[in-house]
Amino acid sequence: MFDIIGIGDASEDVFLQLLEADVRKGTGSPKLCMSYADKIPIGRVDRLIGGNSINLAIGMRRLGFRSAFSVVLGNDEQGMKIVKALKTDGVSTKYVTVDKKTMTNHSTILNLNAERTILIYHVNRKYKLPKLDKAKWVYYSSMGHGFEAIHADLLKYIKKYDVKLGFNPGTHQLRKPNAIKQFLRISDVILLNTEETQLLLKTKTNNFKELLMGLRNFNGKVVVVTDGPNGSYAYDGKDFYFQDIYNVPVVERTGCGDSYSTGFIAALMKGHDVPEAMRWGTVNAASVIQQIGPQPGLIKYAALKKILSSHPRFKPKKF
Repeated sequence: MFDIIGIGDASEDVFLQLLEADVRKGTGSPKLCMSYADKIPIGRVDRLIGGNSINLAIGMRRLGFRSAFSVVLGNDEQGMKIVKALKTDGVSTKYVTVDKKTMTNHSTILNLNAERTILIYHVNRKYKLPKLDKAKWVYYSSMGHGFEAIHADLLKYIKKYDVKLGFNPGTHQLRKPNAIKQFLRISDVILLNTEETQLLLKTKTNNFKELLMGLRNFNGKVVVVTDGPNGSYAYDGKDFYFQDIYNVPVVERTGCGDSYSTGFIAALMKGHDVPEAMRWGTVNAASVIQQIGPQPGLIKYAALKKILSSHPRFKPKKF
């Protein structure tokens, strides 16, 4: 039996460190600006792998859990690189499927001042859920067009084995709220960032009690909203909590949310409550943002426990 199975997409990630770019603020969100039709120097290039659920599967394995990853990859060098990375960390590849007619997903990450802008290419997939063995948890996250094809089988699987569900819907899923309502209702934990929560709830409010209550109206269990460098918020049906960040030097933020989800769910799997889960998630996220890419900094259990025990006052507050 697996402790947790991650379900989602994976990609080759190319990180480019920008040297000549700036951020301009005006109406709406800030804009990343570079010279048009020019040759723009890059300070550093890193080729890694990523994806919400694969980040969690690898992170869970480093925390000592038995994890597996269900994904469809292309028949190419990048797909084989992803399989190798899973095996290196001891994540089961039993549910990896190779589509011989397509390529692997690709992302290019533009890094400027420790913040990232991600260009994503999702390959059109014919998704099909493989026959999964019994697991304690499933983590369902970002997939491309056609993600609905796995829903009927995934719902049957969760019901058959009474599997707990961590749900972190990606962009394509959030844009089809009716398609994901059933999973929002049965989730044991919903984890989203501020912008994703606003998109799902069709609101522009920055009132985190309202955002948390809006999420909890779907399922009546635990909901989490992360707000990047401003901290994270959670609601367990009784109390609202705010957890500040764990201050560390920031190199690059890709995978910050995934590492938070990993630590949060891992703590629940260990029998801890929501406040302690927020501590685990925050420390794991802090470890990840000190390196380039979503996986190199994923923390191991011994290191996590050492940090937490050394900082007993680092804990969330009710608000």
